Amino acid sequence: MKLKLILSAAVLCLATMPFAQDPADSAFSKVYVSIEGGELYPFGDLQDAVENAFYGGVGLRYSYWDDFDGFVHFNYAYVKVRAEGIPFPGVHQFVGRLGLDWHWKHIRPLAVGAGFTCNWTRADSDDEEKYYSGRGGMLLDNETEFGWFARVNMPFLYFKDFTAGLNVLWEELWTLPERSNMLTVGFYIERRVW
Repeated sequence: MKLKLILSAAVLCLATMPFAQDPADSAFSKVYVSIEGGELYPFGDLQDAVENAFYGGVGLRYSYWDDFDGFVHFNYAYVKVRAEGIPFPGVHQFVGRLGLDWHWKHIRPLAVGAGFTCNWTRADSDDEEKYYSGRGGMLLDNETEFGWFARVNMPFLYFKDFTAGLNVLWEELWTLPERSNMLTVGFYIERRVW
């Protein structure tokens, strides 16, 4: 219910916002590629199941409208299991994200954004017998979870076509019976392509 209200408000805001120019004039007029690294911080039930983990990733950001940028990110992390009784030491996690950043003139250069995420995970073990028994055994054939995220993008250093900054991202996966929440904090270096 909460997610539906957030999405409805976002759609209403976009539909009523006046744009300075035709989106066709600014869409993809600027394109940036980036590398990023940082740390994942689990919350809630997830905090009891896995440890904090480092991640690395790549990204693409592009102009969409005057004050909006679209972005696509891909990350990888190896997440170690904290709970006892899990028959493997960790999980390979691949994350894909698609979203929009909004550059509000009153808080520039800060940008706030939101979007959708897809997490693909696979347990790390050499002994396939362990996959079929006990807690956590369902990860043999991989797991894919979808969710949403909100983020703040804070560029702080500019040099020619390069930008360095910080991304802080709150993510909620639509797992059942409980939602999984994660905070991601990472530094990036971005290069303008055109």
